Amino acid sequence: MPVTLSTREADFAARFESLLGAKRESSVEVGETVAAIIDRVKTEGDAALIALSKQFDRLDLTPQTLAFSQDEIEAGYRDTDPAIVKALEVAASRIRAYHEKQKPADQLYTDATGVTLGAKWTAVEGAGIYVPGGTASYPSSVLMNAIPARVAGVERIAMVVPTPDGAVNPAVLAAAKIAGITEIYRIGGAQAIAALAFGTQTVKPVTKIVGPGNAYVAAAKRQVYGQVGIDMIAGPSEVLVIADSSANPAWIAADLLAQAEHDAAAQSVLVTPDADLADAVAREVERQLALLPRAQIAGASWADFGALIVTSDLDEALAIANRMAPEHLELSVENPEALLAGVRHAGAVFMGHHTPEAIGDYVGGTNHVLPTARSARFASGLGVYDFLKRVSILGCTPSALAELAGPAETLAAAEGLDAHGRSVAIRRN
Repeated sequence: MPVTLSTREADFAARFESLLGAKRESSVEVGETVAAIIDRVKTEGDAALIALSKQFDRLDLTPQTLAFSQDEIEAGYRDTDPAIVKALEVAASRIRAYHEKQKPADQLYTDATGVTLGAKWTAVEGAGIYVPGGTASYPSSVLMNAIPARVAGVERIAMVVPTPDGAVNPAVLAAAKIAGITEIYRIGGAQAIAALAFGTQTVKPVTKIVGPGNAYVAAAKRQVYGQVGIDMIAGPSEVLVIADSSANPAWIAADLLAQAEHDAAAQSVLVTPDADLADAVAREVERQLALLPRAQIAGASWADFGALIVTSDLDEALAIANRMAPEHLELSVENPEALLAGVRHAGAVFMGHHTPEAIGDYVGGTNHVLPTARSARFASGLGVYDFLKRVSILGCTPSALAELAGPAETLAAAEGLDAHGRSVAIRRN
């Protein structure tokens, strides 16, 4: 059964801390295994990718078949249900339009001293996108990862997707074509991350790697960070719904289950000042759960990590939400705009009764790659900025240098860096 809490109860603080501290991530120790795989790819290159694909994916590859041919990509597009293709195109259009508005402008100005200051933005040269394969195959994630990179101006995008037994979801290839990706490799796991980071005879290295994966992929991303950039280490999905008496219990239950069906370790939380609504939602969850094809997964998630929290008012509900810093925050209340101003920590906010989080997963336009496990306290969702670097600009005229030289030389002397001071002083003579 899900945890049921009330802020009016004496033991609320302790039980809420227990809820916050509950570990939902897998504790599998894979670091040493991943380190060995990465070292093997660095040493053996294509040969390691071929051997590991045979070992883990039961797939016989050659250097010539590591990548999908353009004909294979086109065939995947053609084999995808036209309705799915159309939906992907709608999603791509909206995602692109939203992310176009994120592009920052270069700056250049001269201050009162006569110093020129500013910054210019440049895109990373190459981005690698990891796309899960097998049963966890999400064409929408291809769009969410690739389109911000394209909008940022990334020239090269390399995609990797594991193909166990040679099988691939054609919709993944269709999404790649729609996003303009032509470089796709049928490799996965830690070995794919290593190939993207260090390169092989066939796979050229990239400068940033994004996209979700299993524990081995997450560990590999941690280990190659520094050689390349990464987006984040994502954990199980989560949603927190703040609802008042105007909310529909059936709608709220459906939203909670939409997250729960992702993973047995996903978390769905309702926070409301209406105890009757909490009871009604709990009943609706049980009723709808019986109808779901993924009832076993969703049921385990709801039973082990679900929560119903009753508060004194909406302000208290908002304070709890900020402490939990959820990946997804739904404001299912009569006046969501009034609550929005107080939201400090959330990956994404969904406003009002007619904005289920699932719209954001697919066609809303916002990105669904979001910080989990309370990392929204210090991190943001994937966007154009993740594929850009800011270069600072500074320029002094002779008179500006003369005005700034004294303080600069003083600070250089205070730090015992005489050559620093001399490089300034020599220009004043």
